[in-house]
Parts: sequence; structure tokens; C-alpha cells
Amino acid sequence: MTTTLRPTGPLQKSADGAKSRTYEVCVNSRPVGGIELATHPVFGPAVAQIKDLRIDEPDRRRGRGTVAALAAEEVARGWGCRRIETIVPAEATAAHRLVTSLGYVERNRHMTKTLAAAPPALPVGVEGRPMSEAAYEVWLARKKDDYAHDWMERGVPEAEARAKSDRDHADHLGQGIATPGVRLSVLAHAGTEVGTLWLALYDDPAFVFDVEVDAEHRGQGHGRSLMLLAEAQAHEAGISRIGLNVFAGNAPALRLYQSLGYEPVTYYVYKPLL
Repeated sequence: MTTTLRPTGPLQKSADGAKSRTYEVCVNSRPVGGIELATHPVFGPAVAQIKDLRIDEPDRRRGRGTVAALAAEEVARGWGCRRIETIVPAEATAAHRLVTSLGYVERNRHMTKTLAAAPPALPVGVEGRPMSEAAYEVWLARKKDDYAHDWMERGVPEAEARAKSDRDHADHLGQGIATPGVRLSVLAHAGTEVGTLWLALYDDPAFVFDVEVDAEHRGQGHGRSLMLLAEAQAHEAGISRIGLNVFAGNAPALRLYQSLGYEPVTYYVYKPLL
């Protein structure tokens, strides 16, 4: 039997080079599922995304998904893409096995935690303080630069990365430290400031946008204290869950979050197209 992709409509193209198309997954011309392929909204036309891949139940566990994914890679190569990405829900064990077998590598994961009935206590001598306006200006400049470099390391040209950093920070911090639903805090230990926390409280789950321990104070448990502060602030706001993003290469952060009870929700994976 032959598994192929059959377009369900014309290739969609935009002025900036973005492409997208949907296909039926067919076995000997018989539809058994569907797949949606598009170029990446951030990385641009050089990166493709499998936005959806579905195989109907009677045809699962027969390799249809594997062949469909490989066929999607060939389509992406024909579009001139150098990388392909997809998002895998944590509970989708079959999908995770599929992408792993095809050579996809985890880039980052989204994790969440259900908060306990009572807020956590900070260690003795540790407290959270609101970030001052002066400290905010210094912190924001550094965060925008760090964020732009993160995108540059992932293949985005510098001008685009810095524009994205400006845009994203303006979206999430439009009114600075007074932005509704945002808590910007400084962690102090024995009176000395040792780290910062950026927490969004406008949704459930709350979201930890950034935690950072100052370089000279790392390795002393302050990262855990910052996470406990985030949980306490979310609890105070009446929010029942808290979430965050962690990159696969950040092993210390991943160990910390796992030790605090955070569990993966989605995996973001990619594969170079050679």
C-alpha cells in the first residue's frame, strides 16, 4: 500500500513569503487522515511547521503518520525550508515516539503546576520587594537585549530579533511596572538584592515570564526562592495554577522546576532539513 499526501486546496502564499497548505493523507487514494503545513510566523519562510497531523483511528499504528510526516518534510524542502518544527502535547505519547523516531529534538517545553491550598513560605531572611522605577529601566534594557540575542541564536536576523523584542515587551509591559496584571519583584536575602521575578497574573494559569538570580549569588538556592515567591503571588491573586517555559538545554532550571512539582504540558520540537 502507498501512503501519499493529496492537497485539499491551492498553496496559500503571502507577500512576505509565508506559505501554508492542507493535505489529505491517503492510502491508495483512500483518505485516512489530514495534515496542515505552514511556514513559521516568527522564523519566517526558511522554517516550516507541521501544525496538525491526524490519522483516523482504523488506520493508526500502521506507519501512516510516519510516512505523512516524511512527505511533509519533502514538501517543506521544496518550499526552500531548512528546518521543520511541531508542537507535541505531553499526553500524546504516540506522537512523541513518532517525532523522536524521525530525529526531532526538543527545543523547549511548557510546564504547569497546580498550587497548594496554602501559599509557600519563603526561607528565613528572604523577602520579595516591588521593583522600583529606576531598577525597572535598567532591568528592561537588559531583558530586551537578552531576549533579542535568544532569537538571534535561533536563526532570526538581528534587526528582526530586536524589533520582535521591542514589540513583545511593549505588548506585555505596556505600562511598565504599572502594567495591569503584572508583578515585577526583586528578591532580597539578608537585605541584599539577589534576583528578579517577572510574573503575569492576568490569566489562570499565572505565567512566569522571567526569573533571574544575579551572577554573584547563584548556586545558593535563590532560584527556588524566586519560584516560591511567584507561587505565593499567584496564590495571593486567587489563581490556582502557574506555568512557565524552559529551554531543553537549561538543565539546572529544568531540575528545579521538576523538583517543585511542575509537569510538562507541551513539547516544542524541531529537525534540520538537510
